[in-house]
Amino acid sequence: MTTTFSARGAAPETARPYIEQFDRLQGELPGAGLAWLAELRRQGRDRFAEIGFPTVRNETWKYTNLRALDKLSFEPASPTPRAGIDTLPTVRPAGAQGPRLVFIDGRFHAELSSTAGLPEGVELLSLADALRTKPDFVAEHLGRLAQPDDLPLVALNTAFLTDGPLLHVPQGVAVEQPVEIVHVTLAGDRPSAVHPRTLIVAGTGARVTVVEHHVGFGTGADLANHVAEVFVADEATVRHYKVQREGTESFHFSHAAATVGTNGHYDNFILTTGARLSRNEVRSTLAGTDSSTHVSGAYMVRGGQHCDTSTFIDHAQPNGTSREVYKGAIDDTARAVFQGKILVRPGAQKTDGYQINRALLLSDNAEIDSKPELEIYADDVKCSHGATIGELDEDALFYMRARGIEKDQARSLLIGAFLAEAIEEIADETVREAFQEIASGWMASR
Repeated sequence: MTTTFSARGAAPETARPYIEQFDRLQGELPGAGLAWLAELRRQGRDRFAEIGFPTVRNETWKYTNLRALDKLSFEPASPTPRAGIDTLPTVRPAGAQGPRLVFIDGRFHAELSSTAGLPEGVELLSLADALRTKPDFVAEHLGRLAQPDDLPLVALNTAFLTDGPLLHVPQGVAVEQPVEIVHVTLAGDRPSAVHPRTLIVAGTGARVTVVEHHVGFGTGADLANHVAEVFVADEATVRHYKVQREGTESFHFSHAAATVGTNGHYDNFILTTGARLSRNEVRSTLAGTDSSTHVSGAYMVRGGQHCDTSTFIDHAQPNGTSREVYKGAIDDTARAVFQGKILVRPGAQKTDGYQINRALLLSDNAEIDSKPELEIYADDVKCSHGATIGELDEDALFYMRARGIEKDQARSLLIGAFLAEAIEEIADETVREAFQEIASGWMASR
């Protein structure tokens, strides 16, 4: 097959292998026979061919360099068997059952999944299945919030999107149990890439909690490029929590785009401990009056890890409320990045926006770049932002050691107390306790 590139010019060198892969494999992707999906994928392919991977010349990627990707040749992951995976992560008590979808190397595994406990009318299925059984519903939502225009990794995901979870909670339905989505990557000898797409649609007055687990097995390199689109209708509530524990040589990218209707609420929390290089982007648009969003997280990195958190809160209507609380612990030679922007559009009066990022540097070589930003075009608003960076309180450490607590234990207790303020932002008690346990495990392994 002859590979062609955009009329704007030749593709960047970093993009060429992926464009050639797409041109070779596009007919094998799920839903390949759907004209609207083929066009959407083509748009993603063409846009990525134009711009390739982002560079530090792009202001929003100024602090995260992707040159390490140039040295690796990622091929689309092949369907993978269960491969002896006996234990999967969960936030439920031991032995408890509940709704869960499992994806291994980007492909749905029905034998490990369950829809048990879902109320009548709630749909939980893989995107590949939905493209066969309800393509009109998928067409109505796919690509509406996460568009590839100036987002290279979203463009790449759009071209190669293969599978992922689709959750539809109809009007007035409350899902009491957390819905768990498990993404497993099995890094082997050959670098592989997956591009899952998540669709969450909550109807008017609906309520649901979604917990994503991202875990890696193996020591090889892999690329996980996730995109989520979350539709929160009027009066609805979606709590969207995620823990990322990918392998030590993994590259993890995610982009979550949410729109929130009148009196709706979107809650997002991300706990990051894994991956060689990770970037989590969260974009929430308060599209209805009196809507709210709460995006928070905790990141714990060490060794040579690089963790980037970028948020964008768009107050498009009056009386919107947003709250951001991010806290991180950075050890060894690790580096973290926080970029948070709040936009208040003209007419979005009575907006209340709050943003804070606090970080602990646990070694002399640890580093963080923090860039909070406000852009306000309305005059009757209350918005604040801030960033603090520091070390452990030596007086508190001395106080604890003077009372017989060993130095390492005292340091862990202080770090745990620092991070707990962010984890307390999680509204669901079961999830909060599970995430706190993961954070405690990270500190115990230092």
